Amino acid sequence: MPSSSVRALDRLKKSANLQPIKQSVELSDGSIFEMWVAPLTMAERQRAQQNTDNDTDAFALQCLILKAQDESGQRLFQMGEIAELKHEVRDADLQKLMLAVLTAGQEEAEDPKS
Repeated sequence: MPSSSVRALDRLKKSANLQPIKQSVELSDGSIFEMWVAPLTMAERQRAQQNTDNDTDAFALQCLILKAQDESGQRLFQMGEIAELKHEVRDADLQKLMLAVLTAGQEEAEDPKS
């Protein structure tokens, strides 16, 4: 019986497709910000939720910092940059970036042609 659960786990892992995908976000000035983001795993979600006191903005910002990468896989932001992101980046732009991270890899992502 344990072998069937292993096969189920293997099937889930195979279908996960956790490879980063390119996300393009139009900023307030009309420029395009590109980042690569892998879909969020439960462990990453739990890590991002630590010390956020159920604050959804704090959670989303943690996800952005943990998940946003450049084309070579290097993190775009560091934990020490939270204050700068909060105080020196337009809220609308930051919200768009955080949403792009949270929806990365979801099939129902918005089609830019519509």
